[in-house]
Amino acid sequence: MIKDQSLPSVILNVIRNQATEPPNSGTYHHPPGAGTYLCRGCGLALFRVSMQFDSHCGWPSFDEYIPNAIAERLDKDGKRMEIVCARCHAHLGHVFYGESLTDKNIRHCVNSISLDFIPNSEVLDTEEAIVAGGCFWGVEHYLRRLTGVLRTEVGYTGGHQENPAYDEVCSGLTGHVEAVRVLYDPQKISYEDILRHFFEIHDPTQQKGQGPDIGSQYLSMVYYYDTAQKTMAEKLIQLLKKHGYAVVTKLLPISIFWPAETYHQSYYEKTGKNPYCHKVTKRF
Repeated sequence: MIKDQSLPSVILNVIRNQATEPPNSGTYHHPPGAGTYLCRGCGLALFRVSMQFDSHCGWPSFDEYIPNAIAERLDKDGKRMEIVCARCHAHLGHVFYGESLTDKNIRHCVNSISLDFIPNSEVLDTEEAIVAGGCFWGVEHYLRRLTGVLRTEVGYTGGHQENPAYDEVCSGLTGHVEAVRVLYDPQKISYEDILRHFFEIHDPTQQKGQGPDIGSQYLSMVYYYDTAQKTMAEKLIQLLKKHGYAVVTKLLPISIFWPAETYHQSYYEKTGKNPYCHKVTKRF
């Protein structure tokens, strides 16, 4: 799955135009704990945290990679060796030999912005879903519980403003909805399973919001990456309609997903509170 349609230009500039993020500016300069780094462009597993070391160079460094995940090619400067994702060819950074920084004597110098991180040390590949169904706190709370879901992230999508803030989205003027980005292991859970659960944790028949939350940012939406995702969403909606539900969920192609402020991430897990407008209701 190529994710370019959902990525802000700052990420695309690095992975597709071979730009470089400023040193010491990236999220993954220091290991965040046990887990795996994925290609931001397609979700392929590239590095384990166990392969990472602190080279004090300003970018994440690895002396090993997951077999068959990385490809090397001569950089456009004709001197350095570029490293790219073996599947989607996203630019990751460069590889250097002979520095004697670890026993393996190799340093894969990688832009943090080219990576995604998940707290799982075994997965080899991932896929992604983006849905919206009211306040993203509740949607995330229930989706992150599914076996096979590796990471969830709340954010804003479907609008026209660059990098919107929460207050701007709530104004209704940016065109965004509160959404949840779901990274999952397709060997353990399917896109269909995720959508079925999504349709059972919010009310897909409510037109102008979700529960007590009314507004354009709270609409029920499924954003699809490809024809297969769209077809599956259409299939489930038709099934719900056959069961008597007047589903108003809209299906739209993926658009740029802007991560929400840190405060909103994993909100209910941080606060110990419970969702106020989402609950599980069996519909299938």
